[in-house]
Amino acid sequence: MIMNQKPRAVHFGAGNIGRGFIGALLAESGYHVVFSDVNNKVVDELNKRDTYEVRILEADEGSEEITDFSAVDSHNVIAELADPNVRIVTTAVGPPILEKLAPTLAKGLQARRSAGGGPLNVIACENMVNQTQTLAKHVHTHLSPADIEWLNQHIGFANCSVDRIVPSVQLDDENPLDVGVEEFSEWAVDQTALKSEIHPPVNGMKLTDNLDGYIERKLFTLNCGHAISAYLGYVRQHHTIDEAMSDPEISRVVRGALHEGGVALVRKHKFEEQDHAAYIERILLRFANPKLKDDVKRVARQPLRKLGREDRLLGPAYLAQGYGMPIDNLAHGIAAVFLFDMPDDEEAVQLQEKVKTHGIDKTVTEHTGFEEGGDEHRKVVDAYHGLKGK
Repeated sequence: MIMNQKPRAVHFGAGNIGRGFIGALLAESGYHVVFSDVNNKVVDELNKRDTYEVRILEADEGSEEITDFSAVDSHNVIAELADPNVRIVTTAVGPPILEKLAPTLAKGLQARRSAGGGPLNVIACENMVNQTQTLAKHVHTHLSPADIEWLNQHIGFANCSVDRIVPSVQLDDENPLDVGVEEFSEWAVDQTALKSEIHPPVNGMKLTDNLDGYIERKLFTLNCGHAISAYLGYVRQHHTIDEAMSDPEISRVVRGALHEGGVALVRKHKFEEQDHAAYIERILLRFANPKLKDDVKRVARQPLRKLGREDRLLGPAYLAQGYGMPIDNLAHGIAAVFLFDMPDDEEAVQLQEKVKTHGIDKTVTEHTGFEEGGDEHRKVVDAYHGLKGK
């Protein structure tokens, strides 16, 4: 076991988001960050180098140098999790990987219990609702009743809301670990679920006892607009999000969709109207940033997950519907999902097969819950045929 007195953080996922957002904030806050990844090439690169650069992709381009990190594979991370100096565990692996990660995390927490490692907080930084509680449920399936009792007393599983665009851009650098990010970032964590104080505090992490508002604001605004611009961008043969947002038709629909969902968000969470309007405008500016070169196909991947009842597209649509608000632009964006035809995306292939086999009317009903013949269903289907015709 490693016995370094400096506080340590274990972060699962050493991709661009891990290195450019969560891992970077932890390192800047005084933690030694231990990255864990299944990609041995990335693990070796992290152990070979002493530093990497996080480059801010804005008009006034700046950079941050990240130091004090190491990396391990999934086998050696168990010993790291047992280290009493580890104070926080985070993830940025993608929602579908949480279940696959659970057995390793469970073994690490069992090792921590045996070693008397003390309390620890786990925060899954994924773009989904209740991501950390979902991870906790998967972990529980690999533990004994005694382990679970110990876990409930010592390990905090805190949901969060994360917001930073980290595109898959290739920087013209010698260091393959360097990553480009937008300047804006937000990381809100449910402080009521923590089992111990996060010390030292993490720069950029906001502890809150009202996480639901942060989650829905971000998911139904940033993620909603991001997805709609990607699906419409794909239909209209644009390659990047900024290119799509330069298309007046797409820009109009995205702005309209965010305002439709925004009216409902303001009512539900008692946001100030002017503040939320400013939040929408800031997001639209972020989408238009040409330096991000955010790939349309990357943002649009996994369409079935993005059509979840409480996710970024149907979530704001149902919320607006509940307040008697129109959803014309949201319906237009939802329709574009059914035209995302990418052979290398398993979910896109499944969705297209359903459209071919059952027709668009029944497929829309199945994946949106909108009753066939109803007003919302008609808007989605009409928009689908209009987009397909173009």
